[in-house]
Amino acid sequence: MIILAVDFGDARTGLACCDRSELLASPVGVISETDFDLCIQKTAQAATAHQAEQIVVGYPKNMNGTIGERAEKCALFAEKLEELTGIKTVLWDERCTTVSAHRYLNQTNTRGKKRKAVVDAVAATIILESYLAFRKNTAI
Repeated sequence: MIILAVDFGDARTGLACCDRSELLASPVGVISETDFDLCIQKTAQAATAHQAEQIVVGYPKNMNGTIGERAEKCALFAEKLEELTGIKTVLWDERCTTVSAHRYLNQTNTRGKKRKAVVDAVAATIILESYLAFRKNTAI
């Protein structure tokens, strides 16, 4: 199944997609959009372009497991995206994915504008890899 992962942000939204066999998760781009509704529309277009059969939206719970304002906004984003696309959309715990993305980019010595342009797509890839590992180890 082709799954699109989304790391929703107020200014940039990272996207990643996997192959049909769910073995390889790859970054596919970043949507630079500050308008909430336009970001949903552009994400829906990306889902269609990549022929996504499911969408995973990062759900940034607080470190203590509670739901904050950011997680609520991501839940609303996921809900509206599913309404618009008709594609099943799930929320996936994304605590520390952006921190992990920065670590990966440090290892590859990616700096400056290039780093800013890809960090959200890398974070989306980490979200997707985590979700794919869960699917592999759990009968869904």
